Amino acid sequence: MTRNELPEKSASYWLDSLAAEQFPKLEHNLETETVIVGGGIVGITAAYLLTKANIKTTLIDGDRLFNGTTGHTTAKITAQHGLIYDELIRNIGEEKAALYYKANEQILKFMKQLITDHQIDCDYQEEDAYLYTNEASYEEKLRDEHKAYEKLGISGELSNSMPLDIPIKSVLKMPNQAQFHPLKYLKALTEEAVKNGLQIYEQTTAVDIEETSDDHAVVVTRDEQRLSCRHVVIASHFPFWDKRGLLFARIHPKRSYVLAVKSSFNYPGGMYITAESPSRSIRQVEIDGAEYLLVGGDSHKVGQGDAMIEHFEALQQFSKETLHSEEIKYRWSAQDPITLDKVPYIGPITGNHPNIHVATGFGKWGMTQGTIAAKHITDLILGNGSPYEELYDPTRFEADPSVKELASVNAEVAKHMIKGKLDMRKGEVSQLNQDEALITRVSGQRTGIYKDDQDQLHAVDTTCTHLGCEVNWNSGERSWDCPCHGSRFSYTGEVLEGPAKEPLAKVDLDKIE
Repeated sequence: MTRNELPEKSASYWLDSLAAEQFPKLEHNLETETVIVGGGIVGITAAYLLTKANIKTTLIDGDRLFNGTTGHTTAKITAQHGLIYDELIRNIGEEKAALYYKANEQILKFMKQLITDHQIDCDYQEEDAYLYTNEASYEEKLRDEHKAYEKLGISGELSNSMPLDIPIKSVLKMPNQAQFHPLKYLKALTEEAVKNGLQIYEQTTAVDIEETSDDHAVVVTRDEQRLSCRHVVIASHFPFWDKRGLLFARIHPKRSYVLAVKSSFNYPGGMYITAESPSRSIRQVEIDGAEYLLVGGDSHKVGQGDAMIEHFEALQQFSKETLHSEEIKYRWSAQDPITLDKVPYIGPITGNHPNIHVATGFGKWGMTQGTIAAKHITDLILGNGSPYEELYDPTRFEADPSVKELASVNAEVAKHMIKGKLDMRKGEVSQLNQDEALITRVSGQRTGIYKDDQDQLHAVDTTCTHLGCEVNWNSGERSWDCPCHGSRFSYTGEVLEGPAKEPLAKVDLDKIE
């Protein structure tokens, strides 16, 4: 295979295979009990649960429903989150590690019950999950993870063989996990929530939250509509509103990649992921009546590392050599914030804002963690309490490993901030081919220029509108990505992912020296 055999454009199979209903843009002020910002798995599930409890709820999304990370997942419903349980025991203690597993185990049953109750046709399949390694240095880590399973009462089996016939040295199996089509599932929950009275507005971007003296809040949109409410659920992936929670400094986003490949390989079922990096994830999916494999991984910090198309190429090479791939039907990517201690931040954003809830930091396991977030926040809003409040508390700060990780994350931010400001390159626009971008200087200002397939040039100021870092070009997605806090912008400068709220400034090319 060559680069030319990769699909020209990035597109998610989940989104491509679903005709989702469209909802209007908000054009007026309104009053409601709860405002949910974000139409992914957290927002839709919370909306379903709240409306089922007769809570008047309004959901807004800056784009279309499901178009964010939820629409670009590998869609595994599993409590096997890589080498996590041994690390959690060492860093936050056995009791909290056990709670982490319990939350994920219970949410698997919860999701299965929803699918059964509503007879949702979402390609749900129970599968065993396998964490494997082909590196001798990781065999001991898998043994330690298995010991953690035993301490926490997790069903697991350590061996040196698995159903998928590829080279391995050791594998840890977690039985009875699952996979599904996430958007068919969420479409059904959306329809149920709308029947229960949910109001949905798309193309409606939240930019601020104002607090009132009576413990209410007002969500303000970019077009200055005002949504008055008692509770806010920030389910926008990366929180659009922080209010001294400093979450942007306590999470770092990573981007990972997926190919849907046709293979001559005899696939035995199961879901597989490597213990080591670069990660390789494998699961089966049916597309147009034929079996394909979703091959994912090759994660990295947003806006950093190799040219982004090379991550797709790395998965392409793995698919060819290991899985005998014959065709690549889809390619797409997604990003997810990771917290300092690898446990999501879910709940009141600070102690002084008990009615403003946040859900972020799912560490690429958003199907279970996002559903946990929706259930947990709903329980808090309904006054039912939750056994997981301390575990997921967004204000927590574990001395170990949070101090070390916080220092590392913010040292990385400072490095990229300085590096971007000192970047004095001056590319030649005349050398640009179609579908290429460069960084140059226009009137002394660092400027990104992209040439589309009609030879039209699109120039933007590369200064991120979040905190002023300099963005870099993502050739795999045709976007400008910030290496500091993960904001992403289209080649025309529009916001694709936060925490940035405002687009990149456009640059007049007539000023090129």
